[in-house]
Amino acid sequence: METYKFKTTINCGSCVRAVTPHLEGLQGVEEWQVDTANADKVLEVKTDSLDAQAIQRAVEKAGFKAEQIA
Repeated sequence: METYKFKTTINCGSCVRAVTPHLEGLQGVEEWQVDTANADKVLEVKTDSLDAQAIQRAVEKAGFKAEQIA
């Protein structure tokens, strides 16, 4: 299982609700969460089959920015 982290513009509960169908609609996402208390609004995604670009595209399709971090 791979874990990817992204700095995002997902900054509140409404934003999380907006991105939820996009992330949950991706085949291969096992678990995800956004730390909105963190200044970088870190999105952590655990997947067994997706690459970082696919996750990033889903977040951007929802209207948010995502930049992969370590």
